[in-house]
Amino acid sequence: MSYLSDSTYGKDNVKFLKVKKDPRNPKIHEVMEATVRVLLTGAFDESYTEADNSSIVPTDTVKNTILVEAKKFDIWPIENFAAHLAKHFINKYSWVSAVDVSIHQHRWTRISRENGASKTYDHSFLKDGDELRLSTLQYSRNGTFKLSSGVKDLTVLKSTGSMFYGYNECDYTTLKPTKDRILSTDVDATWVWDSKKLGSINNINTLAKHGVFDDAFEAARKVTLDLFATENSPSVQNTMYKMAQKILDLVPDLENVTYSLPNKHYFLFDFSFQGLENDNELFYPSPHPNGLIKCTVARTPKSKL
Repeated sequence: MSYLSDSTYGKDNVKFLKVKKDPRNPKIHEVMEATVRVLLTGAFDESYTEADNSSIVPTDTVKNTILVEAKKFDIWPIENFAAHLAKHFINKYSWVSAVDVSIHQHRWTRISRENGASKTYDHSFLKDGDELRLSTLQYSRNGTFKLSSGVKDLTVLKSTGSMFYGYNECDYTTLKPTKDRILSTDVDATWVWDSKKLGSINNINTLAKHGVFDDAFEAARKVTLDLFATENSPSVQNTMYKMAQKILDLVPDLENVTYSLPNKHYFLFDFSFQGLENDNELFYPSPHPNGLIKCTVARTPKSKL
């Protein structure tokens, strides 16, 4: 005997770019390019077990909904758009019990002017690498939700200011200790919001208008870059822990912060066969394997008296 223990479905990789025009000057624009995934959970069992499709909201309908709501709704910031989509599907389809929304926002920044009164052009943008701003939201019909935000594929490198020594050594160890090495990684950081502090999902719109999510994103990104650049890092582990601690200090509405950092290795090339010294000047990148270091730093729960 067997049974359907779990199921979900929806539409993934729904892409769009939206232009928002300043009502005071329509030639001043903001742009958002995003990739959206929406998954539905609910009373869909018969479509799997009995080939009865009457309850299915077609994935094409899910795609159309995302695009229509992106046109009608002010989608900045993506946390607010995620909440809007989740509430839409719960309210429209009574048999949907939960919605999982994931949004990746591609980083476009204004092109800077060399001179002139304004520092940037009004409607010209530069794609700032592969960096993504992230938001995911799981929302249930009973009102409970879990909201997280983050940044991914933020590639950074520093040519000194990184150490690694004092680690366990055994008969399998070949790595040499160093107090001066290249450190490079693709930052993948996620912070989970404390839903009790945010209140109901309806409060997300108000918080978004007050800049809570944008401010948290900019703070987390700045902490990541500042600590990476300025700390003489004893290890990736210690540096990422300090980053997460600082973000929790700056954003009181967060529950925890998670970092996943691949250590992208650059190896010093040995020129001894040519009688040349290499004073940490020429390295070659190793595409694989790479180290992968992860941690989650949570807020210490308040003790109950």
